[in-house]
Amino acid sequence: MCLAVPGRVLDIEERDGTRMAHVDFGGVVKEVCLEYLPDLQVGEYAIVHVGFALQRLDEESAKQTLELFATLGMLQEEFGDPWELAAEVGATLPPAGEEARK
Repeated sequence: MCLAVPGRVLDIEERDGTRMAHVDFGGVVKEVCLEYLPDLQVGEYAIVHVGFALQRLDEESAKQTLELFATLGMLQEEFGDPWELAAEVGATLPPAGEEARK
């Protein structure tokens, strides 16, 4: 599943002409492109999907959504280590770099 997740902007930098930020998603920090929200500032919240900040969000709504996602286990599903998740459910995955054989 690929969610649009609210996150809080921790810092902003320009890299090769592109505004980038480190964004905190309830304890998981990822790098995010801010090109769609050029006026987003440090400390503000945004909805992020596949590495792009898409819409500004108020703090209360962001925190409620993050809490709900955490309660439902959706943050772990979205950001967790796929190898760790597979081990938890007893699945086996092919070694890194190899395709699964049919």
